Amino acid sequence: MGARFTEIDEEFICEHCGKEVPKLGYSCRNHCIHCLYSKHVDKNPGDREETCHGLLEPIDIEITSKKGYVIVFKCIKCGQIRKNKVAEDDNMDKIYEIMRNKSF
Repeated sequence: MGARFTEIDEEFICEHCGKEVPKLGYSCRNHCIHCLYSKHVDKNPGDREETCHGLLEPIDIEITSKKGYVIVFKCIKCGQIRKNKVAEDDNMDKIYEIMRNKSF
């Protein structure tokens, strides 16, 4: 059985940088467009069933043939790895910075 997807597209204030993050408008907003941080709130996309609630730090960018740029997050609280597709209005300078700082 595949992961469930609950579409919740809401604006929020980023807990990492404090900036306002608007609704995405075409899917679900998952992370801050400014600093790219997210919050560990979902077990399956949009379900809000995760109890950890730690900040998800963007640690890597993957490039896939299906989804394009994908942000790899690591939860600061529990260490779990999560991934999410880059949104059209994400800060590309921040994405390139993460790619440049990747250690091999």
